[in-house]
Order: sequence, then structure tokens, then C-alpha cells
Amino acid sequence: MSDFLELPDLASERLGGAALAANDEFFAPKENLIRQTDPAWKEGLFTDRGKWMDGWETRRRRTPGHDWCLLRLGAPGILRGVVVDTTHFKGNHPERCSLEACALPGAPDLERLTARETRWVTVLPESKLEADARNLFAVDAPWRFTHLRLNVFPDGGVARLRAHGEALPDWVALARAGGEIDLAALEHGGRVVACSDMFFGSRHNLILPGTGRDMGDGWETRRRRGPGHDWTILRLGAEARIRRIEVDTTHFKGNAPESCSLEGSRAQDASEGDWTELLSRTPLQPHARHRFEDEVRVPGPVTHVRFNIHPDGGVSRLRLFGTPDPEGWERLGLERLNALAPDEAEAELLRCCGSSAWARRMAEVRPFASRPALEDAADLTWGALPPAGWRAAFAAHPRIGERAAQAWSREEQAAAAAAPEAIRARLAEAQRAYEARFGHLFIVCASGRGAEEILTMLERRLANTADLELRVAAEEQRKITRLRLDRLLHPEARP
Repeated sequence: MSDFLELPDLASERLGGAALAANDEFFAPKENLIRQTDPAWKEGLFTDRGKWMDGWETRRRRTPGHDWCLLRLGAPGILRGVVVDTTHFKGNHPERCSLEACALPGAPDLERLTARETRWVTVLPESKLEADARNLFAVDAPWRFTHLRLNVFPDGGVARLRAHGEALPDWVALARAGGEIDLAALEHGGRVVACSDMFFGSRHNLILPGTGRDMGDGWETRRRRGPGHDWTILRLGAEARIRRIEVDTTHFKGNAPESCSLEGSRAQDASEGDWTELLSRTPLQPHARHRFEDEVRVPGPVTHVRFNIHPDGGVSRLRLFGTPDPEGWERLGLERLNALAPDEAEAELLRCCGSSAWARRMAEVRPFASRPALEDAADLTWGALPPAGWRAAFAAHPRIGERAAQAWSREEQAAAAAAPEAIRARLAEAQRAYEARFGHLFIVCASGRGAEEILTMLERRLANTADLELRVAAEEQRKITRLRLDRLLHPEARP
């Protein structure tokens, strides 16, 4: 039930989480919900509105309804569990709560968040709350979310909301930005999965954003009195080649490690696979930021790293910079597709094939374990559609030679669009004849094909029967869909 507590709090203010709006915050402000610190109690302290409380507290409701608060996750991701903490709220806690989530790009304003078309998914149904307690709830919603709406029934106070889960960054945006990525960073999906010891400071602090605030904001082990050394294992946000390493011992002055080393492994699980040296044992200085590049070995892509400190001590932050290989990008693309909320997934899949029935069914049969599984599902779903579904996909394409609104169509037809005017005019006339004969657009997988080659194919296909041509066009659409699914899985290659 509480296993999710080992996962990061995606709503944390440390990650950039924010309480955006609440219908009421008469006694205590909404911003307290995501404070990093534990709830505090100040005996005898009152404000001009009542008892000072460290949380979000609404006035006593005298009308029907319930109170709510909108929050932005600091790191978008998949929720695995939430803590609705009512510590110090005893006679003034809500009776029940529920939690909804949505996924919106960018930084939507309140109008967008509360718009009728914004789809909120209930991730925690209305549930009983205990007073002065950390109420733990597991969440079973395997989609990536960006915002939460906490509902309390009918009113009252909540000290903290913790939303534990797995961060899933916008890999498309990261790919477009180019350059190296900190693959260990929490906001990029990195996780610290194990360590030998963390007596004084949590291992999870290693991958938090920014510089450590003090010595307590890092990973620190107890003093080792015997042989050996301390270590921690991290799972990278993406399978990638590490090219640059930063080890930050800021604030650790009399207790920094004497040296460190780094090993990498490519495995499904940290307990599997062999470890290969990425950085040999290297001296460390106290209260300093160390940058290693020439010293780093790059034997190949890795999924996990083991960070060794000799013999013990404290490290504030660990940064591991690199870039995914094509195979790594493909896995990220598949992970992203599997984690999109149903409406988002359907919209993305519609870019690959313009049949809404096909896109809806594909969104429903997720998750896909591999690229072959995705392609097989795409072919089976396409083949099972009635002719009306095929024609709907055809209609989503521009005519060959016409300016396309979608970037992928423009790129696919680039060779045909560069043809001389006379050829393009003949192609346009032939397409009109084709549409008059068959009742749907001429469909061809145009990537890499010039206008003359396409024109020859069109003229030859005009001799087909209507039934045969429908199936030929459907096969061309299948090829187009395959190419576009490849683009979907490779954000680094997107235009």
C-alpha cells in the first residue's frame, strides 16, 4: 500500500509545483499544500481570521457543494499514490476527498484548466479522510498528467498533498532543444533505486534540481569503520551514452568523500547485467563542484549507473549528461505513447492515420510492449476497419502537389512539390480523373518519390476495378502509417 512513498513527490514546490487556484482559502492559503517541510503547529497563534494553521483551510460551508484546489505538477508523470495529510486538523478536517487529473501542454491559465472541453480523469474516487493523519491512497491510472484538482467534501483543512509517482518529461521538447540532457535528473525521469546507506541524508536528494541548500539537502552516509565503500544505484531517465559527469560536494566540508568512481550497466533491472567502468576512481575536494569529461569512458549506452564514494561521506548532487541513441529514443517514444491520456493518445495517433475509429481503437489496446507489437496492432486494427474507415483516413490527406497543413505530409511530398509546373498540372488533372472514377483521394506512399513517378503510378492504377483500387489505396495508407509511427517513436527526428 505504501510502496509508492519511495517515489518522488511530483507536486513538490522543489520541482516547480504550484497551487494555482482555489475556490476558497479563508483560514489558510493553498500554497501550504505543497510545502516541502512537514506541517507545523504553533500553539496559541491566531490571525485576524482565526487559528493559524499550516495547510489549506476553507471556511465553514453553509451552502451545497464542496471546495477545491487546482495544482500544477512540478514534474509531469504517472501517479502511483497520494498522501492527503490532515496533520493538526482535528475538528476542522474534511470528511472526504477526491482527486482528478488532466494533461495539458505548456502553461495553461485558469480559463483553460476550467474550460468545458478540458477532460479531467478521476484518479482517486471520493474517499474517507481521518483527522490529524497521513491518509495514504494508491492510484491506478497509468497515464501522464500535468495538473491535479483536489476536492474536499464539504469543506475544511488539509495540511499537505503529496503526489508520488514516476516523472515523464516532454521528450519531444527536449529533443527539439538539442544538446546533452541530464539523464539522472528527477525531472527527466531519473530515479535513485538503492544505496548502501543514507543515515544522514536521503539518496533521493542527489538528483533534485538546483544546488543543495545545506548539508542536509544531499546524500550522506554514516562514518565507515570497516573495509569497503558506500554506493548508490540510479536508473537513468533514458538509455543513453554518458559523456559528461558532475559531482557536487557543496556544503560537505569535513565530510566529503575522499574519491569517487562510476560504473554503468545496460539491463532491465539494476540487479541484472554486468557493470562497466565509466569513471575510474578519482579524488574529490570538499565543498566543490567537479566536472569530468575527458576522464569519462563511453563504452556504449547504459540504463543504470552505480556511483561509488570512497570510503563514505556526503555528496550534494550528481549530474550525468548525455544523449540517447536511436534505440533509446525509440523506447522513450513508446513509453510516451503508452502513458498519454486516452484523448491525447488518440490525437497523436490521428497524425499517423486519419481514421478516428483506427486511432480510438489503437489508444484502447495500449500499452505496446515493443515497436513490433505496435506495428502489428496498427496493421490488425487497420485491416479490421470497414471501407468507410479506410475512406475516412484517405480524406485526411492533401492531394499530391497541394500545400499540406501537416508538417509530415509536406515532408513526405517534398519531392513531388519540387517538380516543374507542367508535371504538377498533369498530376492535378489525373487526380481529378481518379476521384471522379473511384470516389476518394488518390493515396500513395509519396516519401522519396518524384511527381513523374507518382503520375505514372496513378495512370496505371486508373485501370483497376473499384474494389481492387480500394485495397491498393488501403495498402499505401498502411505504409504511410508505418512511416509515421516511426516518426512518433523518434522525437529527435521530428520536424
